Amino acid sequence: MDQAIFQQERKLEIEEVAEWLLQDDVLCRQEVLDLQGFATQWENRDKPVVDIFLGFHIQNPLLSQQQFTEDQFTQWLCKHIDLPYYFIDPLKIDVVSVTAVCSKPYALRFGILPVKVDEASITVATSQPYIKEWERDLFHLFKKPITRVYANPNDISRYTEELYAFSQSVKGASDRSNPNASQINNLEQLVELGESSDLEVNNQHIVNLVNWLFQYAFDQRASDIHLEPRRQSSHVRFRIDGVMHQVYELPGPVMDAVLSRIKTLGRMNIAEKRRPQDGRLKTLNAENEVELRLSTMPTAFGEKMVMRIFDPEILLRNFSQLGFSKTEQVSWQQITQHKHGIVLVTGPTGSGKTTTLYSTLKQLSTPEINLCTVEDPIELIDASFNQMQVQHNIGLDFAAGIRTLLRQDPDIIMVGEIRDLETAEMAVQASLTGHLVLSTLHTNNAPSAVTRLMEIGVKPYLIKSTLLGVMAQRLIRTLCPQCKQTVEVGDDEWNVLCHPYKIKKPTHVFEAVGCNECRHTGYAGRVGIYEIFKNSAALQQHIIEDCDIADLQKQATKEGMRSLRISGIEKIVNGITSIEEVLRVVPVSTVQ
Repeated sequence: MDQAIFQQERKLEIEEVAEWLLQDDVLCRQEVLDLQGFATQWENRDKPVVDIFLGFHIQNPLLSQQQFTEDQFTQWLCKHIDLPYYFIDPLKIDVVSVTAVCSKPYALRFGILPVKVDEASITVATSQPYIKEWERDLFHLFKKPITRVYANPNDISRYTEELYAFSQSVKGASDRSNPNASQINNLEQLVELGESSDLEVNNQHIVNLVNWLFQYAFDQRASDIHLEPRRQSSHVRFRIDGVMHQVYELPGPVMDAVLSRIKTLGRMNIAEKRRPQDGRLKTLNAENEVELRLSTMPTAFGEKMVMRIFDPEILLRNFSQLGFSKTEQVSWQQITQHKHGIVLVTGPTGSGKTTTLYSTLKQLSTPEINLCTVEDPIELIDASFNQMQVQHNIGLDFAAGIRTLLRQDPDIIMVGEIRDLETAEMAVQASLTGHLVLSTLHTNNAPSAVTRLMEIGVKPYLIKSTLLGVMAQRLIRTLCPQCKQTVEVGDDEWNVLCHPYKIKKPTHVFEAVGCNECRHTGYAGRVGIYEIFKNSAALQQHIIEDCDIADLQKQATKEGMRSLRISGIEKIVNGITSIEEVLRVVPVSTVQ
């Protein structure tokens, strides 16, 4: 019986797939003949089936004559080969377990890639649905049922190379490391002196791991890379669209070497692991330079590192790409076009304040303007700014930096953050002497910046005379355009969302669904929602010693300030995000 099955094993033929296209009215008979001729051309003979069909530019009749994508064509093909379609998401693959199923040469020989291993079965993606020899081999080896699925052949080829290369680098690094080396910095482990790791930071395996880590993060659109030591092993996690994803686990000694390699690239002290350190490095993604800001901190199990990824294309984005409505864009430009005064951007960490400030500075920077910044740290380097780095170890803090900048004949000054009275007073003095000052604060909403400045110690009369305006912001996830769908919203749900405002309910809104493109989250990318507070003459009457934030917010609303919630509702009505996302992001305290 096995011999009969083996004789039936064959590769997927172009001719039979062409006939399926004819049956489904995707192609006519003449187009099938043309396709078969196209497939026999010399440059197409060894290509995967999906590449041949995409190269022939087959239209998808179900999508208004748009051309098939790779995944759409693969899903269509699965209906005829009687195998379930599988989308390979590398973030969900346990590299250690899947690469242990078979060797890389074996996987390449049969065009397969193990994608999931559990106690009950092994799931293997194949690019050749009629070849089953490997299935019998794996069943005899592991004594487990083998689940066969069909995946995009190009994905199988790509991830076979990437995952096995990564696994080989980890294994090679582990074989050269001392398993007790990581115990030196682990507070729960016994310290064994006299032993050290011979795993060098310039070891080729470690170099490959770090290079893979960076490229992987860029490909997955990660905004942050987290390297986290744990008791048994160390975790690698990415933040994508504001959500953390577990990527991989590394042995402790390997993680130590990876951290040392990155610290070396970032010109940090690799011997110092007891104190937090900051650094930065620049690398390439395709042809674009990408900045990474590095930050380390000691933990109970060793040194933890977070790398924030700064895309240089941020500086090329206009305000509408950042999420500004036309009204918000006009209001913000009116505030920032003044020649002197203080402009503040507020919000929690990770709310996009830096992106907004840099985009604003890029708009303001002209050859006629001397624009200077003092930052801690410099997050994005741009040739059109004069940027200064705070260095506390030599007494160069924000206040000292502003004093220095005032002697540099500036027109516009950007202060990374106002944290204390001395910095705030220097910012006020700079604005009073004819300079435009931009900075950030940590507050829940825009009007709260007034009371926050008073808490720091700034006098109300100085706030009245210098503060031009405040913009609070948050980042919300945008709905995936591939899978979002319309839904009707009930009166009660809409009233809860809009309270205490009265806003007409739309006929429908969009909700998150989830697909392969968005990793079944329903969201892809983020934009900002904004609340802009302009300091008018009427508002200045409320800026007094015992200032009531509720009165201040009520007056600002009368003068046209739209809250973060209103900005989010506008995004809902325009189909950009969902009700659930706005309710998740906008804190109740910002709605009065």
